[in-house]
Amino acid sequence: MTAPVAPVRFAAIGLDHRHVDDQVTGFLEAGAICAGYCPETSDPRVVERFRKLFPDIPPRPRAELLADPSIDLICCAAIPRDRADIAIAAMRAGKDVVVDKPGVTTFAQLDAVRAAVAETGRIFSICFTERFLVRACEVASDLVQAGAIGQVLQTVGLGPHRLNRAIRPSWFFDMEATGGILVDIGAHQIDQFLYFTGSRDAGIVSARHANLAHPDLPGFQDFGEVLLGTPAASGYVRLDWFTPDSLPTWGDGRLFILGSAGYLELRKYVDVGGRQGGDHVFLSNRSETRHIDASRTPLRYFRRLLDDVRRRTGTAMPQEHVFTVCRLSLEARQIADGGESGAAAGLPPSAVPGI
Repeated sequence: MTAPVAPVRFAAIGLDHRHVDDQVTGFLEAGAICAGYCPETSDPRVVERFRKLFPDIPPRPRAELLADPSIDLICCAAIPRDRADIAIAAMRAGKDVVVDKPGVTTFAQLDAVRAAVAETGRIFSICFTERFLVRACEVASDLVQAGAIGQVLQTVGLGPHRLNRAIRPSWFFDMEATGGILVDIGAHQIDQFLYFTGSRDAGIVSARHANLAHPDLPGFQDFGEVLLGTPAASGYVRLDWFTPDSLPTWGDGRLFILGSAGYLELRKYVDVGGRQGGDHVFLSNRSETRHIDASRTPLRYFRRLLDDVRRRTGTAMPQEHVFTVCRLSLEARQIADGGESGAAAGLPPSAVPGI
């Protein structure tokens, strides 16, 4: 008989964003055991909500959680600028790490996390919720891999968000704390471009961020766009904080995937004026045009990551993919700030379209 597999034990450190609830829920549903959470926070409302959702999970000091040898994994949704330091401390304590996006907010943090992964052999993963928590993306992934739309030539990722200004903590409006709109929510769209085009790297062709409608919030970025690509594919990203209050969800996130033999549209969270609920996939190719309800499709990220923790594999997301997404989002911000283009920054010419 095969010996039963011991469940992975994990803890939550960095309860500053509600995405920590998604992480804990995902791991619990995948069969892991939560050994505790650190109640330190910049936003008491996040901890209050966490306690109501998970009343049986005990609060424990951060140092105690890091020192506990029975804990295999740390999940984290701290203030973005703090995530790298928490991840490095956890890896040096012998634990794998999952952080909310963005995983890093500076090139120095990216270098430090890379070094910690090399030094410890631990996993540093980012839970890109706009792919890993979206069932429509699971269906799209299967369709693309099955060749339903041929070779993927382009993605268009739209990431609108509701500002919810009145309930945001002060750090939300500090671009040094968040990394800015291209690093923060732009990382989602860059991740999806690389994944769906099957690209290991890309170049940033152009990038822009701006404050278009909030003059009383100097430095805040309410709009961003990025054009990126490879010799075989291109991607356009649009990000904003302009979701109207009337919309029944936080944003009308969409992904368009153009292939050589058809295309997919993902209406992730709402089908405006159309079908109820979210997770709508529209497929059109040489043989059919149809709507697919993806709302009951299983999510795979958390189970795969737990398998990776046990087997020391990279099935949930390759480690180098994580670092590439981080680097490209930082390069996009650098270009938007008036810095060098991807080509001038030292990327190989083959990674930048038009060169």
